[in-house]
Amino acid sequence: MPLGSLPTSPPSQPDWGSVGPPGENDVVVTTTSAPAWIQIPREIWILVGSAFVIALGYGIVSPVLPAYARSFDVGVAAASVIVSAFAFFRLVFAPAGGELVSRLGERPVYLTGLVIVAVSSFATAFAQSYVQLLLFRGLGGIGSTMFTISAMALLVRLAPPGARGRVSSTYASAFLIGGMIGPVLGGLLGGLGLHTPFIVYGVALLVAALVVGVGLGGARLRPADDGAERDVMTLSEAWGSPVYRAALASGVANGWTNFGVRMAVLPLLATAVLDRPWVAGATLAIGAVGTAATLQFSGRLADRVGRRPLVIVGLVVMGVAMALLGLAQHRSLSVGVGLALLFGLSTISGVGAGLVNPAQQAALADVVGHERNGGRVLSTFQMAQDGGAIVGPILIGLVADILGFGVAFLVTGLVCLIGLVPWLTAPEPLHHAPSAPTEPMS
Repeated sequence: MPLGSLPTSPPSQPDWGSVGPPGENDVVVTTTSAPAWIQIPREIWILVGSAFVIALGYGIVSPVLPAYARSFDVGVAAASVIVSAFAFFRLVFAPAGGELVSRLGERPVYLTGLVIVAVSSFATAFAQSYVQLLLFRGLGGIGSTMFTISAMALLVRLAPPGARGRVSSTYASAFLIGGMIGPVLGGLLGGLGLHTPFIVYGVALLVAALVVGVGLGGARLRPADDGAERDVMTLSEAWGSPVYRAALASGVANGWTNFGVRMAVLPLLATAVLDRPWVAGATLAIGAVGTAATLQFSGRLADRVGRRPLVIVGLVVMGVAMALLGLAQHRSLSVGVGLALLFGLSTISGVGAGLVNPAQQAALADVVGHERNGGRVLSTFQMAQDGGAIVGPILIGLVADILGFGVAFLVTGLVCLIGLVPWLTAPEPLHHAPSAPTEPMS
């Protein structure tokens, strides 16, 4: 996998319920209507490069993981649990991950997390039973949450307020490009044996650790401009923001759909449409293409028109596409038509994800701000997203076993639509001030 500001000294009882002029509402970010081009810091580009390598490896194992689980003679629901186990360990370790980042710094926690997931991937490749596979994948979730929260903290702190959407889309683009290439390679590598992609994934993670270790050196987060210790944003303070509550809701829907059902159940639907090794990988890759193409403009759009419209439209697009995906296996359709429907709807759902993710991440950082320490706030959001990724594949896997893929994906579409409800009443966290002069930034 995984951005605005608050004033340095927030009021004791901030008004989160409405958006007013600058200085009257502490959740908004003030920019100009035509912001100057802002340079992305070097540290973020290093994280972007690492994100590409991580996503490439993760994409390689995605199309073969459900089949690898089923090779131990288990059903769809049990195979889906393998994906949920990874997310479950991410969920339970998220609070500890946030504390480690605050105490040890981002770089050591990031590197340790990558190494843990790499070791887990190597162990997964040589699992001898379903129980071992479940344990090894689950333990990898501990390392995953470590490097995810570290990266989120870096992006929130280093991203300039006027470029938070662009930073989010750039980082997400690296993940998506890697995720686009990875499943294709994974489908091909799966022909060499279902364990091969996991070995390649482990190697990719070690490469990513080397990139960050060398590129960031001994750096922690840059210190605050005035050299003072950053104030800690409490979870109760963040919960008072309707924007944060809306981000939690859409985070659950996003985790359920994109990190859960898409990775665990969609490959099984693809195999049901046409039982060929390349189909599952192609389906995931095509969805990644839709997201990657959307990310080329959605980040800038989120910085100009706001976060809220993109999240709402994105969840609607994603929800409708997911609700219709199960029709690809309808008995009245030929294999060719089923494949066309599968690939087309996967692309559309990817477009929806490309609209949601940068705007949602930018809104989250609008709440935290780069002057505050938001480790617990960020880890709670990560827990919400991982919670969706845990529950989604298990429940949808059970629905697919009992009622079929059509009903299963319809339920997933409804979850996306439910996730947008809090955004309908939440204020826009990005506030434009047309009369404010621009100040060039280096």
